[in-house]
This record gives sequence, C-alpha cells and structure tokens, in this order.
Amino acid sequence: MQVIPPALERLITDLTRLPGIGRKTATRLALYILRRPAAEARNLADDLMTLHATIHLCNQCFTFSETDPCVICGNPTRDPRLVCVVEEPGDQIAIEKTGAFRGTYHILHGVIAPMDGIGPEELKIRELQHRVASGRVDEVLIATSSTVPGEATASYLAEILRETKIRISRLACGIPMGMDIKYADEHTLAKAIESRQALNDSF
Repeated sequence: MQVIPPALERLITDLTRLPGIGRKTATRLALYILRRPAAEARNLADDLMTLHATIHLCNQCFTFSETDPCVICGNPTRDPRLVCVVEEPGDQIAIEKTGAFRGTYHILHGVIAPMDGIGPEELKIRELQHRVASGRVDEVLIATSSTVPGEATASYLAEILRETKIRISRLACGIPMGMDIKYADEHTLAKAIESRQALNDSF
C-alpha cells in the first residue's frame, strides 16, 4: 500500500536529485512545502521556471548573471588586469564576501578530474587563454580549492600560462589542504588573498 501520495512522492524524488539532499531531508522539505500556503508554492515554482530564462553566463568571466557583462565585470572600479580564477560561482561569492579582492574573475565551471571524464576541454580554460592572450591581463590569481583535483587544475593552469609575461599567483596560507574554498570563513579567505605567492619568476 502506497502511503505517500504520488504527487508528493514525485516532489521528494525531484528534491533528492539536488546535491547533498538525501531522501529523509527531501521528505522533510516536501512536507514543509505542502504545509505552507499554496501561494508560496506557486512563487517557488515561478522562480524555478524563470531561472533559466533570466540567468545566463557572463561572456567575460562566465559567472551566472542577469546582465552581460555581469555586475563585477561591468564595474569601472574593479581592476580588469587582475583576474582570479575559481572553480565555481559559489567560490566567487565566497571571495566577494571578504571584501579583500578588487579584481575580476574567471569561472572554470569545474576542475580537471580524469576519473570523472573531465579534462581541460570541458572547462573554461581555452577562454582564459584567449583572455590572457588579449594583452589586457597583468596577473592571474589561481584560487582553485586545495583538493587533489583543485591542485591538479592549478598546476595545469600554471604550466600553460608559464610562457606568458603575466604574473601567476596562487592562494597562499589560510586554506587548509582538502578544504573546498566555498566553506572557508571570510577572514581565512582574506588572509589567503593577501598572502598569495607567485608561481613563476616573471615579476
């Protein structure tokens, strides 16, 4: 006998597809939504429906944005010659919270992970090379996480950019090994940005 109504079961199944959401949490969320007024559920559904229609990738840094360029790339007070390379938009948000970085960003949308079938071609690495080749970048700050894939990606980026005349730096002290950058506190991230170290000898 099916205890859970089919419509509720479908919602639970959909929620379990979200990262970090197991069936128990999905059930709790689904029941919470069901108990709220129907208007709130409609607002949530409308927001989900319009998400892909209104948010796109910035053509310069490839973050999620409703405008092109995004609010950071289009901000004249930011330094476009300093580019911070991060894995995901969530990492960009974490760094922005520190208030310690005044350059622009480049979002890779992942890390190199051969076991998962993710190579450089699946990331926004070619676009980064074109950006550097334009001559409008003085420094690339590599801010990938200090996980094994993150370090491998940082090493790969340092290698392909080594022949350029730009400064290549990496987040320094403050980020523990094995930690995803998005989970670091603001003070730790600020210290890491301030203490970045060069990976080449150009400067």
